[in-house]
Amino acid sequence: MKRKFGFLCAVLLGIAVATPKAEACTNLIVAKGASTDGSVIISYSADSHTLYGELYHWAARDWAEGTMRPIIEWDTNKPLGFIPEVAHTYNVIGNVNEHQVAIAETTWGGRPELAESDGIMDYGSLIYVALQRSKTAREAIDVITNLVKEYGYHSSGESFSVADKNEVWILEMIGKGKGRKGAVWAAVRIPDNAISAHANQARIQQIDFKSKDYLYSPDVVSFAREMGFFQGTDKDFSFQEAYNPYTEGGLRGCEARVWAFFNKFNSHMGKYEAFIRNQSKDKMPLYIVPDRKLSVADVRDMMRDHYEGTSLCMTNDPGAGPYKVPYRWRPMSFEVDGKEYVNERAIATQQTGFVFVAQLRNWLPDAIGGVNWFGVDDADMAVMSPIYCSTTRVPECFRQGNGDMMHFSWTSAFWIHNWVANMAYHRYDQMIADIRPVQRELEGACDRILPTIDKQAQELYALDPAKAVAFLTNYSNEEAEKATARWKRLGEYLMVKYMDGNRKKEESGRFKTNGYGFSAMPDFPGYSQEYYRQIATSEAAERLLKKEKEQH
Repeated sequence: MKRKFGFLCAVLLGIAVATPKAEACTNLIVAKGASTDGSVIISYSADSHTLYGELYHWAARDWAEGTMRPIIEWDTNKPLGFIPEVAHTYNVIGNVNEHQVAIAETTWGGRPELAESDGIMDYGSLIYVALQRSKTAREAIDVITNLVKEYGYHSSGESFSVADKNEVWILEMIGKGKGRKGAVWAAVRIPDNAISAHANQARIQQIDFKSKDYLYSPDVVSFAREMGFFQGTDKDFSFQEAYNPYTEGGLRGCEARVWAFFNKFNSHMGKYEAFIRNQSKDKMPLYIVPDRKLSVADVRDMMRDHYEGTSLCMTNDPGAGPYKVPYRWRPMSFEVDGKEYVNERAIATQQTGFVFVAQLRNWLPDAIGGVNWFGVDDADMAVMSPIYCSTTRVPECFRQGNGDMMHFSWTSAFWIHNWVANMAYHRYDQMIADIRPVQRELEGACDRILPTIDKQAQELYALDPAKAVAFLTNYSNEEAEKATARWKRLGEYLMVKYMDGNRKKEESGRFKTNGYGFSAMPDFPGYSQEYYRQIATSEAAERLLKKEKEQH
């Protein structure tokens, strides 16, 4: 596996910790009957302060018998060992393969005594090895669980979203502790009419041991009994309660993101706000039926959520500052006069490496059906470009090695998006009004043209599948490069418009001049009346108060 920079989606803090985890990821899930067009949809924000946003690619290829594959830990780049390679591996672009299998994850850590289990298969390697070896979601689950059984598990507690063009599963897994190989795990198929999510907290509750929609390790209950995590009957066993008990941090920093998704698309979810505030024992369900069906655009937009429209909205507390910024710099907790406080942890966050929405469509040939809507950096200000799952060439703007976390590149989408976002973080409510229309323009244009691209690809596929793949590869590359170039122009525009705290006047789509080629005098937008009122009621009010009103 090629080098991955450190990526730990959740810090293992121990079950007693009551503050949200420092780094975290989010997965949203839409089964085919809950989507507007019958697609299976999963999303993923790979959130980390050290992960560089780039698009991974493994080409399909044959391997000689006896070839050994190195296993390199995704988080650390540490060599862990080797496993035998299979005879043939599939094309993988990002987290989607040529057969429309997509896998994502969130880390929840879990019981600290189960950390440091013996083995070489870390969660990142499990994802990308499974993608190269699987044609269906169920096959991917088999690959993951068999690899862990044979070679051991090297990570802490994980939730995986495992999807194909027909179904989607949540697989949850945790190791057995130091000196023991393997893992205990459970998997649940999400019903076709439902949506689900996970965000760094185990969510599988009771297991229906007789249903084909549940899979599990043979010792998932007996191991919990052995360790003293559970003492009841099998029918009462809860995977979440046994292996990742709720804490205040797990509710407020993790389950709250799931609640935000459910609450957006089901009008009865308000009752669970008390649960995420640790004021009720009434747990949220693993999945729900939405009030309406969701589109890919709905999921893209949900990945940009900061609890808008709820009591947790991040623009409505003093931390938002004068420009209503829905972000909080780390650490996530702070102490004042002996009392500890927390900031909200929303789905959209500044420290995202990459984000995707995978769209998997069973009515099209696999080469055409799978689309990885891929973006980099903060999902709120990312442009997600369509990358078809059969793509065989990575766009230069997403190429591995085009810059890194310590080296800036003007041809890297990650750095260009960071440049724009980091300008906006300081004047969010003003700049987002200029950013959002460009984002909508780029993604909306792709939404509208995709049916035409699909049709052209199908015509080529009927003649020669290789020509269809080449066509889709070219289209995917062109769209990504076009979006990156447009975002760079947007950054230039924002820099000019908002320099020095001012806001340049515009006229007919151009910056206004004074009539002689110089810039017109800019506007001085200042701050909101709400912010001025905070100053007027602060300790500095007397010092800043004018003693005499100016005469005009």
